[in-house]
Amino acid sequence: MRVITGTAKGHKLKVPKGLSVRPTTDRIKESLFNILGNDLENCVVLDLFAGSGSIGIEFLSRGAKKCYFIDNSIISIKTIKENLIKTNLIDKSYVYKNIAEKAIKKLGARGVKFDYIFMDPPYEKGLVIPTLEVIAAENLLEEEGVIIIEHESSLDLSDEIISFVKVRENNYGSTKITFYELRR
Repeated sequence: MRVITGTAKGHKLKVPKGLSVRPTTDRIKESLFNILGNDLENCVVLDLFAGSGSIGIEFLSRGAKKCYFIDNSIISIKTIKENLIKTNLIDKSYVYKNIAEKAIKKLGARGVKFDYIFMDPPYEKGLVIPTLEVIAAENLLEEEGVIIIEHESSLDLSDEIISFVKVRENNYGSTKITFYELRR
């Protein structure tokens, strides 16, 4: 697994050992960032269920102003920090060991808002909808922001969930990427 482009292009990233982490493949990551385009300068990103941190690191490498990495595994947190140090992106990063719901509530209490929220929860654990509910309750998404969910392809997400509207869905075999924006 590597950083595809930007200031950290070509850096190989570590993956947490001993966990059932499913790193986003380079193929899916490349497709995701082709969809998002090049206008990522100065955006603020939340990488939930961050694992190795590869998605947030890719955002930072492409010019994001800040990225918050959340994972509840100490092994993942250590790996994310190592990857951020290796790519010289640690100064633009906030790394927190916490479960997603608690971290979202803390960020909401601080008034933090995000241009992009990427979430890749463990498959088949029923975490997508509850996580979206907390994001909506805490009003974390900027007006023009996008939520990106990597999930198992067998999970069909509704066109509308709480205050979010599905704007795109891409299938990659056993994985789907679904995009939501605020209902206007």
